Amino acid sequence: MKSSLQVLLVLAGILVAGLLCAGCSTQAPAGAVHVAKETRTVVDMMNRTVSLSENPGRIIGIGAGALRMIVYLQAEDRVVGVDLREQDAANGSVAGMPSGIDRPYNIAHPELAGRPFVGAITGDPELIARQDPDVVFVTFVTGKDADALQEKSGVPVVSLISGDLGKNRNSFYGSLRTMAKALNREQRADEVVAFINATLADLNARTKDVPAGEKPSVYVGGIAFNGAHGFLSTEPAYAPLAMVNGNNVAGGAGTGGQIMIDKEKLLSWNPDVIFVDEASLFLVREDLKDPIYQSLDAVREGRVYGVMPYNWYANNYDTVLADAYYVGKILYPEQFADIDPAKKADEIYTMLDGKPVYAEMKEIFGGFAPVDEIPV
Repeated sequence: MKSSLQVLLVLAGILVAGLLCAGCSTQAPAGAVHVAKETRTVVDMMNRTVSLSENPGRIIGIGAGALRMIVYLQAEDRVVGVDLREQDAANGSVAGMPSGIDRPYNIAHPELAGRPFVGAITGDPELIARQDPDVVFVTFVTGKDADALQEKSGVPVVSLISGDLGKNRNSFYGSLRTMAKALNREQRADEVVAFINATLADLNARTKDVPAGEKPSVYVGGIAFNGAHGFLSTEPAYAPLAMVNGNNVAGGAGTGGQIMIDKEKLLSWNPDVIFVDEASLFLVREDLKDPIYQSLDAVREGRVYGVMPYNWYANNYDTVLADAYYVGKILYPEQFADIDPAKKADEIYTMLDGKPVYAEMKEIFGGFAPVDEIPV
């Protein structure tokens, strides 16, 4: 009798323990049950040491520039979730805003837009955890924010900086190499960095010795920033022009970034050549109907050209470089006599994004052509 009672008590204890454990499991957040093989560590761009599995097979990139870097590293097949801005219809009805299908890496890999939704541009911990990724790459957040996302999702979070190809180039390269280390793609990162550096060196070599007196004065209008802007929106440090050592008439109007200038200032500059950011072309065309702009020599004589937008969910480095070759071809025909801008663009897109997508970019924005020749 005593032995039978003891058996019953043991069985009852096992049953109660099982029920309690089951209750604990249902209450835990999805991220809490994520188990990572912590065999690799990286130090991210916020100086955080992050442990993650040796060879992450399921990854997510959140924020401006994260998914682009994944594509550059040829790891897009591992992506298991995307943020709002990377989806098909995001902001598609807002003129001058990215729609998730108009950036080179999106065009080259349209399947990415159909990956599961994981939140807005800072990510949703529960939606992230639901995809069971091995690592999340995130941009434009503080170290504290990255820690919070990691804690709430239960997934390793690596913080990056999108950077640019100018004064913040080292931030971009550092982020690319950090991601590459996490994904075992160091060799590919070296190839990307070497290609970009060689391209920048070629652009500089073609133009560095052009005498100042032979450089046309240039204005770049309609610079898009968080949406389209009119003709008086410009950028003193417009990267494609700087890469070919161009004479930017707005160069002294600011230290960098998009600014708005006075109409009178532009009239006084009366630039020899004008380029228009095609993200804002619909607005600039309306502005150019103003008779006062018809007095500009470049407008009156047909020296107004379209350039493709590159500041689209952070810098699209591929389009920056492609634009630079077109700008160089217009300003210095002799130095760029061997360059077909469309073919050069596809060479760059193929190297960085995996496919030649100039034709699609031209269809969306207008491509490399005088503004008068771009269909309305």
